Amino acid sequence: MTTLNLGNLATFRLVVQRGSFSAAADLLGLSQPAVSLQVRQLEQFLRTRLVERTGRGIKATAAGLALLNHSDRIEQVVDEAIRSISEFSDEISGTITLGTGATACIHLLPSLLQRLRHEHPLLRVGVTTGNTPDVVRAVEENRLDMGLVTLPASGRALEIMPVMDEEFVLIISRAQNEGISPATPQVLHTLPLIAFEAGSGTRDLIDGWFSAGAMNVNPVMQLGSIEAIKRMVRAGLGYSIVPRMAVEHSADSEGLSVHSLQPVLHRQLGIVMRQDKILSKGISEVIRLLRARASDWQYPEVE
Repeated sequence: MTTLNLGNLATFRLVVQRGSFSAAADLLGLSQPAVSLQVRQLEQFLRTRLVERTGRGIKATAAGLALLNHSDRIEQVVDEAIRSISEFSDEISGTITLGTGATACIHLLPSLLQRLRHEHPLLRVGVTTGNTPDVVRAVEENRLDMGLVTLPASGRALEIMPVMDEEFVLIISRAQNEGISPATPQVLHTLPLIAFEAGSGTRDLIDGWFSAGAMNVNPVMQLGSIEAIKRMVRAGLGYSIVPRMAVEHSADSEGLSVHSLQPVLHRQLGIVMRQDKILSKGISEVIRLLRARASDWQYPEVE
């Protein structure tokens, strides 16, 4: 190898950040030997050891730490060069990696990605799903260009841009749509709740809504998939509280009765990026369309 391989440099950074070859391999979707080879090739090019094993895993040597200090600037300079060159073309192109939650991925992104493909066929957007902490960590480690997550979110040297407020609504089988008005914590806490799994940000938000009404609930089911929740509700096994985007279209709310909550419950979605991330034309266009989608957000009438 006669030149510095930027891919090997990124792998080295991830190995040090995660403290092991195997953890980095899992995140990159590579085998552990392949990750070890990339780091070894980088060491051979620089003619020095960059990592060493300790009782707690892998850590950078003094030379490795020196390289890490330069790596952020190397990446930033490369991003600036790519951006400068792209300015000579009117066409938006390149690859963007975006992380978000499953609900937004299913119900928000398809139409946005379809529009991007139609208007900018040379632009590629890769999507990864995960919870907010996982997406934020991936953005911090530069494995993702940007994230669309539930706020609040925090991290090292991150820029956070709120883009939309989203209401939560009650859903129940149409066959059982009696005796639930108004949809307050006091009315709902005696009914069988099919909830998001414990520990999720969405579940914490809903539990807080009940707590604010001086009520506690014990769900009859706790599921990780919003589509599974909707199936159980359609089957008449209980009610649930979900983001309204999940029942925005008639096909998504088939067999369900949708009600506003009292008091209203909202969550805020925002974009997270590293502060040193260069705003390419592609990233700027994704942000513009997300903001436009928020301003144009139109929901059906609910009962």
